[in-house]
Order: sequence, then C-alpha cells, then structure tokens
Amino acid sequence: MQSGKKIALALTLVVFAASWIAPPWPVEQALHSSLTVVGLVWLYWHDRRWSMPTRQFAAICAFICVHCIAARWLYSNVPYDQWMQVLTGWSPQQAFGWQRNHFDRLIHLLYGVCFAPALLHYLRQRWPLGPRQAFVLAVMTVMCSSLVYEWLEWAIALALSPEAAESYNGQQGDIWDAHADMLLATVGALVAWPRRQTGIRPIREAASS
Repeated sequence: MQSGKKIALALTLVVFAASWIAPPWPVEQALHSSLTVVGLVWLYWHDRRWSMPTRQFAAICAFICVHCIAARWLYSNVPYDQWMQVLTGWSPQQAFGWQRNHFDRLIHLLYGVCFAPALLHYLRQRWPLGPRQAFVLAVMTVMCSSLVYEWLEWAIALALSPEAAESYNGQQGDIWDAHADMLLATVGALVAWPRRQTGIRPIREAASS
C-alpha cells in the first residue's frame, strides 16, 4: 500500500476511534458504525485486489470520516450550525431558512461524489468498457446500493421501538426522506462524469500485452 493511502487510512482510524469517546447514544451509534467497520475492511481488501489511485482511496476515507461524525450524533443531531457560527459567524440554518438538520443529506451526496469515481475506475479495470459505459454502470451501482441501504435502514427500524426507530432513521418528520437521500446520492455520482479519457486499460487487455 502506498504511503498516501496509509496516511489516509490511519487518519480514518483515528477519527473512528475519536468518535467513540463518551458517545451520547452508544447503541444507535453502534448500529451506524457497523457499516463503517464493513467499509474499512472492504476498502483495505479491495485496494489489495484491485489497486485504486490514491486520490480515490483518500476520497472514500474522507467519506468514512464524515460518516463517523454523523454516526456519533445520529445524523440528525450533528451541531454543524453551531460549528459554523463559531468558526465563521454564519448560520446556514438561518441563511437558508432550514427547519431540519441537513447533515444526513450531505452524507448521501458525498456517497455519490466519493464512490462513483472509484467504481468507474474499477469497472474499467475489470471489464473492457469505455469511460461513458463505465460511468453509467457506476451511477447505477450508486443508485441501487442507495436503495438497498434505505431498505436495510427500514428493516432495522421495524425491530426497534418507535422512539429508537426515529432516532436511528433520522427522518425528522420528512415522509420523503428516503427519496431525497437516494436522489442526492445519484446527483453526487453524476459529478463523476468522465470529461476525458483516463488511460485505464482493462485487466484482460493488460494481461495480454
């Protein structure tokens, strides 16, 4: 593993560990953090099997770090507005007239932004695809995985009490919460539109050369 990736992974592990210092909601955070553990294991294994560019590896690590912050405050309680006021004196809640905490929206948007380039790269490594073909499949993968996540979130909520389910899901009274989350992940993935050829050779082509 390259040094840049090692640094990104080490920082991610530090953020993950720090997010568990005196957690306000340990049970609910554990449910969210289980995906973080799965993601870190997958990232390490995937990079060993199909090496990723450092910037794409770091982007996924950055997403996991932000997810760790969100998991600690159960998405709905992340005090980003207070942080912004302390740092800049500006309140996004007041500026945009927001009535709900939108940190969960940011997470879903970043999911598409951070994972789509890595998916595109992998698809072109694995199969003889052009950049646009791989892009379409990458966006479809983000969309499908977002749908599966919402199903999983719903299934877990069914096993919890109504209060715990609301705390875990973080819908904040929005009946279109799942739809908005999936849309934002898709929009984030669209940012990865391949504007130029990447020079990636499919694995079969590379093996024959």
